[in-house]
Amino acid sequence: MNTEETSTGKYWMMTLVSLVACLAFLFIKPEWFWVTLPFLFTALTKAMGKM
Repeated sequence: MNTEETSTGKYWMMTLVSLVACLAFLFIKPEWFWVTLPFLFTALTKAMGKM
């Protein structure tokens, strides 16, 4: 079991950037917003330390 602590700051920043991109796509090109969802949810999962 790996017990070293890792900084999640960069993953929270990636989550925020992905969220902004997702919202931008939602307003600008709604039919393509789903393209950003994998980036958003992967960054969120890593930021929460679940992966």
